[in-house]
Amino acid sequence: MGIREQLHPIAKGSRTYPRAACHTMSTKEKRSFCHCLRNVKVPKGYSSNINNLVSINDLKLVGLKSHDGHVLMQQLLPVAIRGILPDKFWVAITRLCFVFNAICSKVIDPARLDELENEAAIFLCQMEMYFPPSFFDIMVHIIVHLVREIQLCGPIFLRWTYPIERYMKVLKGYTKNQHRPEALIVERYVAEECIEFCS
Repeated sequence: MGIREQLHPIAKGSRTYPRAACHTMSTKEKRSFCHCLRNVKVPKGYSSNINNLVSINDLKLVGLKSHDGHVLMQQLLPVAIRGILPDKFWVAITRLCFVFNAICSKVIDPARLDELENEAAIFLCQMEMYFPPSFFDIMVHIIVHLVREIQLCGPIFLRWTYPIERYMKVLKGYTKNQHRPEALIVERYVAEECIEFCS
């Protein structure tokens, strides 16, 4: 039928091998991607040190926090995959990153929100051409509704949980005995508040 001939299996002798999908990276491409991220320098406090999150030996990203994922998605991913993946696939991913960058900015033009909503639907349709159906779960579908959420609730940065997550790390650091963590957190928090009040 000629449907997606580039994905048809290859027959070699008595065996048949499936072809790699367009989003699959070879070892050389993974190494290039990891080296690109490894050499990125960001201002202090902008994100975690990206150098520590890239494992060159395993060709993986390890230990990403949620904020690092946002920085990677909004700023670094379009640069890192440029020239590695096919152009059509790279354009779809880059459009996704630009939409996330636009909706996460502190200043949003209300006249552009309808355009952003249309853009989100278009790049999701583009991604459906390349990714397998199992990729499209409810979390991917939520992207369509993010722009409507901005229209109803205001800018996203006012509702981020990053400050709460950072403070939870501080509170978890108060726990020295795993048997009663809540009691230790309360005890150390009260002691810290008393010392700050007295000082």
